[in-house]
Amino acid sequence: MENIVVHKAATRGNANHGWLNAYHSFSFASWYNPERIQFGALRVLNDDTIAGGMGFGTHPHDNMEIITIPLEGDLAHKDNMGNTEIIKNGDIQVMSAGTGVQHSEFNPNADQQTKLLQIWLFPNKRNVTPRYQQITLDVADRHNKFSQILSPNADDEGVWIHQDAWFNMGNFDAGLTSEYKIKKEGNGVYAFVLKGNVTINGQELNTRDAIGISETDVLNIKANTDAELLLMDIPMNY
Repeated sequence: MENIVVHKAATRGNANHGWLNAYHSFSFASWYNPERIQFGALRVLNDDTIAGGMGFGTHPHDNMEIITIPLEGDLAHKDNMGNTEIIKNGDIQVMSAGTGVQHSEFNPNADQQTKLLQIWLFPNKRNVTPRYQQITLDVADRHNKFSQILSPNADDEGVWIHQDAWFNMGNFDAGLTSEYKIKKEGNGVYAFVLKGNVTINGQELNTRDAIGISETDVLNIKANTDAELLLMDIPMNY
């Protein structure tokens, strides 16, 4: 029998610092919910809005795969590996923190906000050499189908990480149905609705709702309105 957890948008943690308005799908910083620690290897899913000219000062990470997906505006990244980059909507960035990295993230534009998802996955190898990767994807490739943006394989589509995880994004017209097959036995999928109303395996979801499904081989998805989705196919045991 498939195992389903539904996380409605309004049940997320929220921390509004003025310069940062952050919604946490899983326990993070001062928001703690013992029933919302992680979903398999997925530890953090933060839905952040950063005010113009503001951001996160230099801070450390280790032994975590950190994925940043800009949704609106730009994000300036700087780290102690020598990377100084701007990432924007259509880009995806990954850092394998490994033995340790330090980085800062700022909204470089004073006149517009930046919206992004930041996702942390536990790695399948500890203490790897830290690495950085950033690519630009063609958002048009996601129209009415899922397009892979992340995998475990350096020669596959999208960025790669140290974990048996596959991320896909799709933009669907109202009324369209789609099927997603789990990539690896023992994996589950955490589906996050970026916008719209969808039905996944019989569960109706709205903008910023999420569903975690394990013990199944396939997801059946219907877009009830125009919709945008992120699917995170991740190990439940790692």
